[in-house]
Amino acid sequence: MLAVVGPSGAGKDSLIAYARQRLVSNSSVLFVRRVITRPAFASTEEHDTCSPEAFAAARAAGAFAVDWEAHGLRYGVPRKTHAHLDRGGVAVLNGSRAALPNIRSAFGTLTTVLVTCDPDILAARLAARRRESKAEIERRLRRAMIEAPDIEDAIEIDNSCELALAGDILVSVIRKIARSTEGCGGPVPASAELAMETDK
Repeated sequence: MLAVVGPSGAGKDSLIAYARQRLVSNSSVLFVRRVITRPAFASTEEHDTCSPEAFAAARAAGAFAVDWEAHGLRYGVPRKTHAHLDRGGVAVLNGSRAALPNIRSAFGTLTTVLVTCDPDILAARLAARRRESKAEIERRLRRAMIEAPDIEDAIEIDNSCELALAGDILVSVIRKIARSTEGCGGPVPASAELAMETDK
């Protein structure tokens, strides 16, 4: 399991979408489609939408391997994700910094990619998307400065510049993990060195 985390506005959705396009023909890589209690927008990740009531019912029925709450919304990771990992595949998840301990507990070995961004660029991106009030933007910027638990071993990718620069690093990390897990029937330990090697 590879969890991509980072503050709102850092560009997680864009990076994951970039990697998905580059790896569309790689059947060993699964981009997890989360279940979220919000409508789907063209500018955000592809996800399954459901009401809070339907989410609660699905959770009670054991439909999720892990779930969490953030910014008043519920997020669920389908339990069927385990099947792909059990076959030795790689699953890429748009995660939450605060939920990392629960994600690690649910899936065992976890590679974490932390997407960062220059604070001024982060503020500009949040304002440009017009999804939050000024007060909400300020809260998100404050939260961006708070480190979540279990994040010190993350592979950090700076997404302050061109998307392709950071996107290619993420693609490289995913490919290296996919090659390492091929045929072994399970994930491999995370290593910051994955982001430093030259992709061959």
